[in-house]
This record gives sequence, structure tokens and C-alpha cells, in this order.
Amino acid sequence: MATRHISAEVGAFAETVLLPGDPLRARYISESYLSDAVEVTAVRNMLGYTGTYQGQPMSVMGTGMGIPSASIYASELVLTYGVRNLVRVGSCGSLQPGVAVRDVVIAQGASTDSAVNRRRSGGLDFAALADFGLLRRLVESAENKGRAVHVGNVFSSDLLYPPSDDHDENERLTALGVLAVEMEAAGLYGLAAQYGVRAVAICTVSDHLITGERLSVAERQTSFGDMIEITLDGMVGPPHDR
Repeated sequence: MATRHISAEVGAFAETVLLPGDPLRARYISESYLSDAVEVTAVRNMLGYTGTYQGQPMSVMGTGMGIPSASIYASELVLTYGVRNLVRVGSCGSLQPGVAVRDVVIAQGASTDSAVNRRRSGGLDFAALADFGLLRRLVESAENKGRAVHVGNVFSSDLLYPPSDDHDENERLTALGVLAVEMEAAGLYGLAAQYGVRAVAICTVSDHLITGERLSVAERQTSFGDMIEITLDGMVGPPHDR
């Protein structure tokens, strides 16, 4: 049975779904990394695919930008399609001098200016955290590949373009040790807690909010190979926490 936003039949998705914001990045991942991948949904051009990676079923689907859009697709994937592992693979803007463009950041936690988790928790200050098992898998995968990653807090912003009079937000976040800014992780972590599933976010730094360095649009779509390989290899690792 299809949902309002996903046209796939029940059973079309694997238990683990990679969730890039850009549907074209979902297509790129399916074509470049998955075997026997088939398109299972394309409602509103939000593309989704299922194939295998090293013999294990794996899906990838775009979510759009921001917590509200990502939450729609993640909720339907969990509630209708039985997805258990939600893995955001996206881009972020670095807030730290030691976190460079093209570096990989894994979000152990996600602070936010969004109200979605306060609504979930009845106004409490909910701590939006990654599933430790998935987080450990990604870190171990990176270590096995000899690739350094940054693990820590990110900030999930509701606004890509904040008010022009708020010049100090990035400086405050940098001073608090927040690694990077993105737009989905905190909502995904709260949603996973609500539904009793697992979530983790891993991002490639596409912009540096201190130096101004940034990747081009084309580079954003195709230059995130380290992140994707770390993620896929981590998701098919030893089943010690599956």
C-alpha cells in the first residue's frame, strides 16, 4: 500500500535506508554503489531505490531539505514500510577551524532551533542523540578504512538563511564546540526515539562558515564518496549490534 508521498509497494524498502536530502544524490548512490538497484518511488521526483550492497539489501531515498520534509518521508518509511535504520547522508557547513571542506562529520548529538522535539516531549529539553550502535558502526568503518572523521555535536537549523541581524549565532555555536550546521539530524533523532527505531547522521563538509570556502553544486552531488563508502561498509559490518 502506497502512502501519500511514497508510491512503493510494502516490502519495497530494505530495513536500512540511506537518506540524502537531494533526490539526485539518491540516484547517484544507487547507480554508483548498489547492485541490481531499482527505482521504487518517484512521487514529486523524490526518488527512492532498493538494491544490494555486498549481498545485503539496502535502500536509498531523497528527503528534501529541512526537518519537516525529512520527517514526512522518514515517518512513512518507518510506519508503512517497516524501515528500522534511518541513516542521513548529507552535507553540512563547518563551524570549527579544524574541520575542513570535504571532511566527514558524524553527529553524535544534534542541537536545534526547531520546536519539533519540544512538541514531542511536551516542552522538555529533549537531547537528540544518534543510536550508539549505528554511530559505532560508522566510526569503526572509518577506522578500518584509515579515514579520520569528526564525531560530536551538530546544529540542525530551521533557516538556511538566518536573519541578517543575527551575526553572533555561528560564533556562539563555535564557542560551544558545535562541529557543523545542517538541517535535518535533530528532527530525525527525535522521530527515531518516538517510533523506537534507530537513526544516525553522517555529513560531508560542503561549506566552511568561517573561511567561506565551499564546494560547487556539481561537487556536492558527486564528491561525497568517502562518506558513502564509510556508511555502506558500516551498515554491512559484523552483526554485533544489529
